[in-house]
Amino acid sequence: MNESIPYLGEFFALATALIWAIAVILFKKSGEKVHPLALNAFKSILALVLLVPTAYLFGQKLNYPAPLNEYLLLLFSGALGVGIGDYLFFKGLNKLGASLSSIAGCSYSPIIIGLSMIILGERFTILQALGTALIIGAIVATSGEIRLGNISRRDLALGVTWTILANLANGLGIVLVKPILERSPLFWATEIRLLGGVIVIILFLLFNPRKKALFESLTKTGRWTYTISGSLVGTYLAMVLWLAGMKYAQASTAAVLNQTSHVWVFLFAAFLLREKMNIQRIIAIAVASAGVFLVATG
Repeated sequence: MNESIPYLGEFFALATALIWAIAVILFKKSGEKVHPLALNAFKSILALVLLVPTAYLFGQKLNYPAPLNEYLLLLFSGALGVGIGDYLFFKGLNKLGASLSSIAGCSYSPIIIGLSMIILGERFTILQALGTALIIGAIVATSGEIRLGNISRRDLALGVTWTILANLANGLGIVLVKPILERSPLFWATEIRLLGGVIVIILFLLFNPRKKALFESLTKTGRWTYTISGSLVGTYLAMVLWLAGMKYAQASTAAVLNQTSHVWVFLFAAFLLREKMNIQRIIAIAVASAGVFLVATG
């Protein structure tokens, strides 16, 4: 890819948000019947397999001559983010549902911004800080419409806790390998990182006394349409776009733009599900769009 293209990383980060907004809905439908560990195993292994021909299609070899410590760090990043982080995300999603999960997911960008400043020494401009505030403010404003429904206080607390821990795991995992991403082939880095996640997932499955029930939740619940489509969109496609955003932009900038996925859900609901767009949502989308512009160009 041509790294000289202006705002290439920001473009990938926004594309990730759009794709992830779709994937969350698909994963929620699948997760209603499929156990989080089984779902995490399926989507990660499927993406791992598909990335092999994809890498060669783009002329990238998987035996890239990188130092051993870079291989190990990418494996650790995947173990932390994919193996543990994604599993916790699915547990939180099952407890909260897609809308509340998006709200709890607001912890994602502050976590990565903080880690990027501490570990990578990144800095935000005043305009980017203002843009971040606008995006988070728009998300909070739309959150007022969401009702808890039948969710108990215990499930709410567990769901929020798991979602925040998932963001911590993913955030730390990606910030640690940001320097490697900047100088390495994208698909090689994605594949090695995903391999680390798959190794951890397989270990979890092997030592789980209920592994038979876990596999049955995957194979006997009739959710293959959602499971496969969610895996293709949410792991294979979204992960490549996410890492591309992190590769070509500041991690903190990419994280804020990733966070706009919550706002895009309302647009999809309006145009695809024919849900009504009220004034509050229209204003929130306009404010978030302004925030995106400031973060991307500030």
